[in-house]
Amino acid sequence: MTQIRRIGVLSAVKISTCIYAVLGLVIGLFFSLFGVLAGIAGMASEQGAVAGAPGLLFGVMGIFFMPILYGVIGAITGALTAVIYNVAAGIIGGLEIELETPTPVQDPFGSA
Repeated sequence: MTQIRRIGVLSAVKISTCIYAVLGLVIGLFFSLFGVLAGIAGMASEQGAVAGAPGLLFGVMGIFFMPILYGVIGAITGALTAVIYNVAAGIIGGLEIELETPTPVQDPFGSA
């Protein structure tokens, strides 16, 4: 068994920021879709553009702000998680994983 004794904080921040930003983009797309649909429905109502404009505005802005917001949240949680893991691993030991070295595949044609 191999033990993960420490996680690089910057490495965890980079990975979690990327993952959370992509998640924020997906959520932002749904947020945008529903916002635009609500804006269109609002414009079709008796109040017209006054009711529909906020829905359209929030819908379009969701695509831009959600990935940024989620990326920042991902960076913070990634750093905290790595620091907490490193402290806990120092006290009680790290995660144990089993690694296997792949055996080289022999060339059936015998070329070097």
